Amino acid sequence: MTRFFQQFLNFEKIRILKDRFAEKSLFVFMLIFGLALFLIILVLFLRTHPIHTMMTLPNLLFSTVWKPSKGLFGFLPFIAGSLWVTGVAMAIAIPICLLTSLYLVEYAPAKLRELISPLIDILAGIPSVVYGIWGVLAIVPFIKNYLAPLFGISSTGYSIAAGGIVLAIMVFPVIIHISVEILKAVPKDMKDASLALGATKWQTIKHVVMKRAMPGIVAAIVLALSRAFGETIAVLMVVGNVARIPKSLFDPAYPLPALIANNYGEMLSIPMYDSALLFAALLLLLVVLYFNIISRMILSGSKWSSYYYG
Repeated sequence: MTRFFQQFLNFEKIRILKDRFAEKSLFVFMLIFGLALFLIILVLFLRTHPIHTMMTLPNLLFSTVWKPSKGLFGFLPFIAGSLWVTGVAMAIAIPICLLTSLYLVEYAPAKLRELISPLIDILAGIPSVVYGIWGVLAIVPFIKNYLAPLFGISSTGYSIAAGGIVLAIMVFPVIIHISVEILKAVPKDMKDASLALGATKWQTIKHVVMKRAMPGIVAAIVLALSRAFGETIAVLMVVGNVARIPKSLFDPAYPLPALIANNYGEMLSIPMYDSALLFAALLLLLVVLYFNIISRMILSGSKWSSYYYG
């Protein structure tokens, strides 16, 4: 009996040690994952230090002159290009995705929802280069031959409008997926109470469903915004890549991701060029990180609001 009890204690000690080892191992892996982002930011910051010693931050961000051979690195045309393309994409995507999500949740029959959901998943899984090729073959000629002449403008088709349309389609799945889940989470009792008081279905959607789901929808839009701002290949193929500040939708642009993808590794013999491109990467990372933090804050705020106000 004593021997059996001793074996049991030994087995229990081994089990506890294994459990503690597993806990510590998982903590280490979690720590590595958590530190990865900070290490990336730190490395990029250290590699961009040379250009900070040559140019001030305001000159880097707000200068329009981009002449690497002369040591002039003005990022304003690239920042403006990113903002233009992202803004056009979101202006197209937000109303389409929001109305689609409302229809799928509130109006569509179950069979139609079952048909549409896989199509949205397929849209999310298409490689970005395929979107880019489609944009070159379809969107660019459409803008060149039909849309731009409609406004009396001559354009090559490689423009902000082309990049915005392609990018809008790429972020459709992000906004629709999250918005659908947010709208489904609205309590049915709230909708039933509104209908029982005499409100129409659209009034219920407008004043009850949308009001309740708005923080989550805004968070979905912010997440899509961060995805759109950092998209590279598809936009690079259709936007024109001209380093000047665009003045209309039919002008070419040169977003920050396209600048990095086009030039890194090819022109690094020019002094400070490597540091300048890594500064663009750091700037892009910080903007995307900012959007994601804002999204998390909105979602957290909506949870606290739900807690206090039911």
